[in-house]
Amino acid sequence: MNRTDDGSTLVGLVFVLAVVGLMLAIDLGVFHRHAHIISLREAAIWSVLWVIVALLFNLVILFWMGKREALEFLTGYLVEKALSADNIFVFAVLFNYFAVPPAYRHRVLFWGVLGATVMRFAFIMAGAALLKKFHWVVYLFGAIVILSGIKLLRQRDEHVDPEKNPVIQLARRFMPLTPHYVGQRFVVRENGRLVFTPLALVLLAVETTDVVFAVDSVPAIFAITRDPFIVFTSNICAILGLRALYFLLEGVMKLFRYLDEGLAIILIFIGVKMLLSEVYPIPIGLSLGFVLLVLTITIVLSLWAERRERAAALTNPNHPPSNAEL
Repeated sequence: MNRTDDGSTLVGLVFVLAVVGLMLAIDLGVFHRHAHIISLREAAIWSVLWVIVALLFNLVILFWMGKREALEFLTGYLVEKALSADNIFVFAVLFNYFAVPPAYRHRVLFWGVLGATVMRFAFIMAGAALLKKFHWVVYLFGAIVILSGIKLLRQRDEHVDPEKNPVIQLARRFMPLTPHYVGQRFVVRENGRLVFTPLALVLLAVETTDVVFAVDSVPAIFAITRDPFIVFTSNICAILGLRALYFLLEGVMKLFRYLDEGLAIILIFIGVKMLLSEVYPIPIGLSLGFVLLVLTITIVLSLWAERRERAAALTNPNHPPSNAEL
């Protein structure tokens, strides 16, 4: 089947949003109605479930739209999934900085994902409209993605400081805040007026962080496909599993020490692909293979380095501890 026209694309996007809303409502209203600490087993089950949902949706696209569109979705999904690893690290920093009790973290990430879904929809529709009206925007997006890759290489060891977030600084000045958490509530009533809890501040930090990441990831997906339906659905399928992935990987993220370099290489490749799109369109199959190859090499090298450091630590007690032990 050929690519969808604007009308069918809009209908498809509305349908996807409705399905996403239903799934999130079931998630929060049924499975996570009461605050509890997410176990490793529960996180693993949900992570696998969201991956299965994405792969099933990929099959739907294969039979509905065609092989090329299915490859574009899968490539976009993998790129967004890989880029979400940085989100997980930042979430861990935010939760530790604000001392968020583990039982309340799922609620923050749930509403964070819901907000991200709305913001990504707005970003993607605006990006698609700009690309359709102004052809030169493709080169702007390509430059943004390349600069994002270079920035990722240069800031590898930079420390994330939530207090430097201007939105958080403004919120502390103008939002009335309770001195402590009140369960998993974001707003409470004290002395007849509504007051925000620190959990609302954490949610605000999560949302503003996603805006920053969207500036990198949305143009990157547009380098893979110009179809807003594929861009949006690959983005959403990736970030829907972000909550479960956080609880699954928060304790082992430091093992993947070379992940930033791998992501930077992928971003630079995607940016170059966008800049060359009118001169030499890089085949989508080659793009998918490159992304998979870089991610595989990155993970293998990270685990190999960790294993070497562990072995050195066993033979030499004075050897510096590995990343996993820090």
